[in-house]
Amino acid sequence: MQIDLEIMFTLCSNPFMGVFSTLRQCARLTIAEAQNLLKLSVETVTEYESGARLCGPRELQILKGMALGQTPKITTTAATESKPIRTGSGGAMRKQAKRKSSAKLTSLELCAGGGGAALGLEAAGFTPSALIELDPHACATLRKNRPYWNVIQADIRRFESEYWRGVDLLSGGLPCPPFSIAGKQLGPDDERDLFPSMLKIVKDVQPRAVLIENVRGILTDRFASYRDKIDTALDKQGFDTYWAAFNAVNFGVPQTRFRAFLVALRRNETKPLKWPFDFEKNPVTPTTVAEAIGQMMEERGWRGAERWRQQANLPAPTIVGGSHKHGGPDLGPTRARKEWAALGVDGLGLADAPPRPDFIGMPRLTVQMVARLQSFPNDWQFVGGKTHSYRQVGNALPVRMAANVAKAVRECLV
Repeated sequence: MQIDLEIMFTLCSNPFMGVFSTLRQCARLTIAEAQNLLKLSVETVTEYESGARLCGPRELQILKGMALGQTPKITTTAATESKPIRTGSGGAMRKQAKRKSSAKLTSLELCAGGGGAALGLEAAGFTPSALIELDPHACATLRKNRPYWNVIQADIRRFESEYWRGVDLLSGGLPCPPFSIAGKQLGPDDERDLFPSMLKIVKDVQPRAVLIENVRGILTDRFASYRDKIDTALDKQGFDTYWAAFNAVNFGVPQTRFRAFLVALRRNETKPLKWPFDFEKNPVTPTTVAEAIGQMMEERGWRGAERWRQQANLPAPTIVGGSHKHGGPDLGPTRARKEWAALGVDGLGLADAPPRPDFIGMPRLTVQMVARLQSFPNDWQFVGGKTHSYRQVGNALPVRMAANVAKAVRECLV
């Protein structure tokens, strides 16, 4: 009776959890322990955790028994044995290798926003065990586009993260205003600084790797001592840290957008980080605004589109999404709007649709056009009004940039 009450309490306190995850927690098992005990792949356990796949009666019986204090009796069945698979060339049969490289790695993402980083991680081969986000519109966006993702609306400053112990990667795009040159750069004195919360979650979750994104202002001398404190805290937890900054335009994103990254890898359990790109030796031809959204500008037959294309012949300036305190549906402050005007774009606001055939003047971008400039896929839909949708787009980590950086981290884990 006591365990039944505990299960009921756990379900009520976290309605996002399914039966599998509830029983696993009541059995006091980490995700990794449950995977090893039940002889399941990482991908299968992740699907059970998120509710994307119903758990079998065998697994439920074992977990329930452990939750009740019973010693599990594991019997090997055809479902848990290694199954032979053919090689890609159609050659001899071989046993399926039980290696991380043959299965998707798991991640816990903080401040997931509208999904830019999540899509990049997905492309890099990570499966989210959960995505944590406070904004309800961003949560709705994630659920609309990926109904099987486990999206939890929560403030990471008050998030009980021990449940997710055992994931491979802890990732997140922490709020940028504390370190942005466009703000007051209060750093740790800014109430929006979530690095302390992130460090606490790292301690609770004990991932194999950490990937945090922020503005490049955090790499300035002003915050050198703060970075040292972060490095020291992670070093005490057994991590080696790496800091780097990249420009999104070098990853094929049609936008000049510098971003800083903190990568932490668990010592003696991961490979050293090697960035696989050298843009000085292998320069990338930038994608222009015209190349990225020219067809979208022509969708309603605008007769001035060809002339506009000739002017929009450079990558976009940095897209500014604004914060919850400031910023509306426009392309940024005065300086940013001047840069947009040089490309033939009116940055004072956003349009609901592309220009009409007889439109005269500088067109405004739609939310969908801005999303394209952030390298979101065409079918990704944002939930909310114009301001909320644009804020999700503007604050996102460009998908292509996220994918490339995440792939480099993945290579350290397989």
